Amino acid sequence: MTEFILATRGSELARVQSRMVGEGILRAWPNLSLREEIVRTTGDRHPEENLTTLGGSGLFTKELENAVLEGRAHAAVHSLKDLPVELPHGLVLGAILRRGNPDDVLVSAKPGGLAALPPDARIGTGSPRRAGMMQALRTDVRIEPVRGNVPTRVRRAAEGEFDAVILAAAGLERLGWPSDGSFDHGGRTVYVTKLASFLPAPGQGAIAVEIRSSDQEARRTVSVLNDDGTSASVRAERSVLRALGGGCHLALGARGTIENGVLHLEAVLFDRPGASPKMARSSGAPDQAEELGRTVAALLCG
Repeated sequence: MTEFILATRGSELARVQSRMVGEGILRAWPNLSLREEIVRTTGDRHPEENLTTLGGSGLFTKELENAVLEGRAHAAVHSLKDLPVELPHGLVLGAILRRGNPDDVLVSAKPGGLAALPPDARIGTGSPRRAGMMQALRTDVRIEPVRGNVPTRVRRAAEGEFDAVILAAAGLERLGWPSDGSFDHGGRTVYVTKLASFLPAPGQGAIAVEIRSSDQEARRTVSVLNDDGTSASVRAERSVLRALGGGCHLALGARGTIENGVLHLEAVLFDRPGASPKMARSSGAPDQAEELGRTVAALLCG
């Protein structure tokens, strides 16, 4: 193999993440030539439509997967939180990169974070999980759907269309913005504060590389990128999601962390709009990540 093709979405963040993968590959295989295949997904083609109305999972991944299955690319680069827990036949995860910041953050045009938001403040998010966690903290604010890439959502907060939007810290950081403090956006100052009590979406902050299961050369090429600790943590998180029968629209938060060789997993579930959160946690060996996820899912349903 002399050329390796990465399928990626065309957003600025997706391209940054694809470059991160490409740089890692070239460090290991400096004689390889890399090329990006830009792919528009269903989610990209309908930027204003509510994701829950577009139908099914894989709204930001299916077309990338097709590019790999059809041989137009050797691998697809995904934000792991967007990737359904059940992969299409013929595809596997070849690598999961070392995880970035998994936190959620509040981005607003005024300082002070969540406590400074007035009653009836408009909070933008398209995530049922984030909506549930926000409503558990502030019953007096309005949760409203918001779409668009990260810079677009930051702009909508900066211009006052929303009092605040909720974003992933990793996305801001990968675009060169801080995940705590303030920065200038289009001549306006925006303020970023960590939502400390939020649990992230399963896989949030991690980048996944998907390949054909039969492509041993691609497997060898990307395997050097895999981070074992991240892989165990996100496998546990995604196992909770799989056991609950949910997709990316399930109001589930989960965080796996490894300390002193022990994998700790905590999760929160909102099983209906406005419901009180159900919490569960458990610990186990990293090589039992999937079983640990099933245990936590059973506790959530108990």
